[in-house]
Amino acid sequence: MKRFLRSPLLWTFVVSLVLLLAVGGWLLTDPATSRSEALKTGGIAGGAIVALYALWLNDRRRRVEERRQEVERQRQELELRRADQDRDRISDERFAKAVELLGHEADQVRVGALHALAGLARGREIYKQTVLDILCSYLRRPFEHPRYQDTAKRDGNTAPEEGSAEEDQELQVRQTAQRLIGELLPAADSEGTPGYDLDLTGAVLEYFDLSERKIGKLLLRYAGLYSSTNLSGCVFLGPVYLTGAGTKEKKRIGFFRCSEARFEQRAWFSGVRFSEDVEFRGTVFAGETSFKDGVFAKDAVFADAEFKGTLDLRRARFEGFGDLRFREPPGTVSLYNTSVEPARDHELPSGWSVETLPDGRARLTVNDL
Repeated sequence: MKRFLRSPLLWTFVVSLVLLLAVGGWLLTDPATSRSEALKTGGIAGGAIVALYALWLNDRRRRVEERRQEVERQRQELELRRADQDRDRISDERFAKAVELLGHEADQVRVGALHALAGLARGREIYKQTVLDILCSYLRRPFEHPRYQDTAKRDGNTAPEEGSAEEDQELQVRQTAQRLIGELLPAADSEGTPGYDLDLTGAVLEYFDLSERKIGKLLLRYAGLYSSTNLSGCVFLGPVYLTGAGTKEKKRIGFFRCSEARFEQRAWFSGVRFSEDVEFRGTVFAGETSFKDGVFAKDAVFADAEFKGTLDLRRARFEGFGDLRFREPPGTVSLYNTSVEPARDHELPSGWSVETLPDGRARLTVNDL
């Protein structure tokens, strides 16, 4: 009973009735007002009170609904956070387990671990650079194979020498790691994608193919690049260092293709020994470029290459045919003791010439220097 007496609806009707009687009674005191008009006006006044109550009630329901929706939104956000935490926990567990399995004795388990890491990187962008670092770290592990020891003697059409079962199995695992690196990198023409860094310092690689990929910083210092390496069409957003590649004991560089690529920053090939043909056809070098102390044992093709920065060829040796018909000659070039094979008819930029020395050697010179 007390609750009923405190009901806003009851008091609304009471106030409405009182207002009806009060307004109607007051108007009836005026002789010019008829009874029907007095009742009508009083009804309008009472109805206004009911209408105000209805508006208040509707506003109250609206606020209750808004509070309910806010609570529901907070509940959904909490569930999403919990789901994200569960996904992060599962991903971390998968990551840790895959890294642990990289040290397994069975080669098929190591291959499975590599694929698990690659799958994690594809699903969670935050893991991609970390996974690439791990793949590069695996390839930096010391590795030798009999097929790499006779590359100077073996004919290109002759099958390479087979190793032991363990060596051949490890070779397959490493080639899987190489392939996964290429698959995880974004396409060279993709927009809005970052350039991921690769540290392959001292790595032993064979048939390494990153063609048409976008790369951040690339380190291949003192690496061995066997059979062929394909970097054609790549976009290098960061500096590239191949310093001393192919010069360490038992490490060589096979056929090296880097045509139609673009180096946005420094490209450092100082001291590199290219044992096979080299192609930089149509490549753009936007930053400082150095082949200082480099050796081109066979043909070196730089046709239509463009050097927007400086080019350092000091003490470089072209022991085969050199095609240096640049699209645009570099603004600044260093040619100190840059030797070429005197018996070959080299293709040179305008203003460059071959000077034969008294001892029979030949070097490049720029006429306007």
